[in-house]
Amino acid sequence: MTSPEDTTAVVRLDLRAGAAALATSQAVRDQVAEQLGRAGLPEPDYPLFLVTDTPAGLTDHQLQYELLSGYRAVGETRILVLLVGSSPGSYAGGEEAYLPDRRLVRPTTLRAATTGLVWAGDLRSARNALDRPEPDDPAALAVLVDLLSVPDVFVRVLESLRKLPDSVAAPGVRLLEQDLPTEVRDRAWRDALTRFAGEDTGTGDPVDITPDARLPEPLRALVTGRDRRSHGHRRPDDVADRAHRTCAESLDRADRDLVALRSFPGLLHPARREALEADLHQAREDLDGFRALVERALRVGGGAAPTAEAAARLGALGLRVPTADSAGERVGEGLRELAGTLLGDGLTLRSVAQHFTALAGRVEPVPGTALLHRLADHSEESVTRGSATEYAAPPRTPGTVLLMAGAAGLLGGLWQWPAVLAALLVPVLFVVVALLGANRLRTGRRAARWTMGPRVAAVAGAVAGAAVAYAADPPLWLGGSGLLAGLGLTAEAVRRLWRDAADSWAAGRGTTALRTALDGLDALLAELVREHWAAEERLYCADAARSVAGMLRATAAAADAQAAPEPLAPAGAGGSGPYGNDGWLDGPSALETPEPDAADGGAGDGDWAAAYAWDNTRDRDSDPYDDRGSDPYDDRDGGAPGPYGAPSPAPYPAGPDDAPWGSGESDRAPRWLDRETGEGGPDLVATLAGDLRNTAMAAMAPYWGAVERGQAGALAVARTEERVRELLSAARHHLWRYGVLAPPPYPADHRAHTTAAGLLGTDSLRVAELVGREADRGAVVQLSSPEQGALLSRDPEAALWIRFAPGTLQGEIEAAWRKSGSPPAEEALWTSSGRYAGLIRLTPLRMGVVDTVLPRQSTGGGPRTGADHAEPTVRAELREDDRW
Repeated sequence: MTSPEDTTAVVRLDLRAGAAALATSQAVRDQVAEQLGRAGLPEPDYPLFLVTDTPAGLTDHQLQYELLSGYRAVGETRILVLLVGSSPGSYAGGEEAYLPDRRLVRPTTLRAATTGLVWAGDLRSARNALDRPEPDDPAALAVLVDLLSVPDVFVRVLESLRKLPDSVAAPGVRLLEQDLPTEVRDRAWRDALTRFAGEDTGTGDPVDITPDARLPEPLRALVTGRDRRSHGHRRPDDVADRAHRTCAESLDRADRDLVALRSFPGLLHPARREALEADLHQAREDLDGFRALVERALRVGGGAAPTAEAAARLGALGLRVPTADSAGERVGEGLRELAGTLLGDGLTLRSVAQHFTALAGRVEPVPGTALLHRLADHSEESVTRGSATEYAAPPRTPGTVLLMAGAAGLLGGLWQWPAVLAALLVPVLFVVVALLGANRLRTGRRAARWTMGPRVAAVAGAVAGAAVAYAADPPLWLGGSGLLAGLGLTAEAVRRLWRDAADSWAAGRGTTALRTALDGLDALLAELVREHWAAEERLYCADAARSVAGMLRATAAAADAQAAPEPLAPAGAGGSGPYGNDGWLDGPSALETPEPDAADGGAGDGDWAAAYAWDNTRDRDSDPYDDRGSDPYDDRDGGAPGPYGAPSPAPYPAGPDDAPWGSGESDRAPRWLDRETGEGGPDLVATLAGDLRNTAMAAMAPYWGAVERGQAGALAVARTEERVRELLSAARHHLWRYGVLAPPPYPADHRAHTTAAGLLGTDSLRVAELVGREADRGAVVQLSSPEQGALLSRDPEAALWIRFAPGTLQGEIEAAWRKSGSPPAEEALWTSSGRYAGLIRLTPLRMGVVDTVLPRQSTGGGPRTGADHAEPTVRAELREDDRW
């Protein structure tokens, strides 16, 4: 036995009209391929055929049943035949009258264990006794076919029929349909598409807001691995290390000479300045040599991207390129995990695409030639510009030095006449030092400028001291003591002035700029080496991330296009059903057959929708069903074509308030069907957007494998984009066919806590009450005519019950049962469809009602052609006592 998960869809065929088109096995396969292909489904491994026929058609269509039973597939082929209407009747004995429904004759082909028959003699769609609908009312039959087309229900019904005599039963049903109005579902779907795609700002700027801690480990290693390898880029005692060390040693000697120059001997003797200039000149030459080595390394470091050959050339220059280890082994896994994380957090497709674009920019290696322009920041001209001017201006004098100069002048001026001339000693010392220092720091023919502040402060202090002495008449010892103290302050002030002046002059000669240039060049060399770490892996990761970003943007554009309102149909056009104005939802079911050609008489074989058609383009007061059997959505009658080029039958005809029964009146619904319409819950749009995210991840699943195999090229991207579009179309089809409550066939963890109130705005209590109802005859409506009722088994224990409800509501329904104290329904079927819930009762027929006959080939006298050998004509050979 196969589980419902092993099946994909139920193929529906209607043999009541045009069965002759299915006269060959190739015609059957073409019909199956047409239905499944338009739904984007592959050839089935376990084919499920739902065949609609009449009791008389069982013997008239023996060839078709043989072809279906012999359908070639990997697994078993299962057939469920839905019979509608009465049998021809049988001879009644002495009264010589033909009474209906006295026998059901079937060929032995349908006696297999993989085949079951459900005989609905009358669909009982009348709401009251005055209604006179046909026994095979198309509106009621469409609902019953739609229900049996749910794979879970199909499999459970067929398994239940196997337990009954002859695998034949008469059905009784009670259904509850919960759904949304067309405009509500349409608006929610469009809002979900917009939320799923995100806003197109038009800038395309990568905005990276993904912290490194949230990146999956394979990607985090590629992003942060190079930053952790900033040391040891020069091999000891090799070419690059020697060039760097030589320049650094020259600068170290210059620093030591500068320390000597800043002392008093440096002020008095020119030898220390000459030594400093010699060392700076040597440092410039050494820096030029190191700069040339860095430039050569950048040029051999790769053109378009770092390569293994470039890494080998860098090694020849004495650079240590770190090995990649296993950093890039799980790039595809990391990209898939990141996409799942971002989409799971509710980010839109375009936002996720921005994250991937930013990731590509962060992880992509930079070729050495792309770093060449940064050499200009450390060129000789840049060193000169970064230094002080050639005739360096002295730094601003600190306030402490000015106070010391003023205080020294004040203390040296405390004299009475004629000793007051000693007050000039301190200012003269400041002037002499200024002249000597400017001359010592001379460059060419010009002496360095010296700050005027200390000299002015010394003169002002001396004048103030003389004024104080003139007023206070201090003794001579006080003046002498003050002069000594002033000379001490003068010495300290001069030391500080000379130190600052020497530092400024040395900076102007390039001591600081040369050190900065050396460090910058070495840092540039280290960056070049880091860019070669795992270069090929990082380059592939960047390319794959950009391809994913492009694919996500293409998907977002497709979602935007599908969410755009469709143009209104021209006046008088058909297709005004509940999905008529929605280009995204108005397409035909992918499991419906295409409209037949005109040569087929207007009803192609297997076109069940045409047989159940309603015409909502006619006057409401006219008969909605005429004897033409044509599809009101047929574009030959002005209908709107569907997205596949075929007419667009809707699951329900149009009418006020979305009534599903053509005229819009509630009494047109079968009495065994109740319809509860919600207005949408607060979780509707978010849940549909989550379904779309899961759909996108399912579509991209093969692409991650291509990434892991190193085949994430344009072909893989194009195939993935096409698969995304197909699955988005399948998601739309799933919503249209199975309703909002049914999750799509992908992992749907986000639906774990969804409820009927959150999605539809309805309560699941009615579903719980219906599914948990006691199994009595009043719970269902028996779809049998009064004459057929006499053929049913009278044993109440012989009937089999099937209770079913949407699997999404299982938790809610079981909670409602526990709350009400009702025992849980045994063997309840939780279906993949979210539209229907209810009860099905399968009542077996009485013994002797079903008669099985043996078919045999026709033995004509003429010669048999190749076609005769391939597809023999079959007729029924009845036993002699079988009377009609």
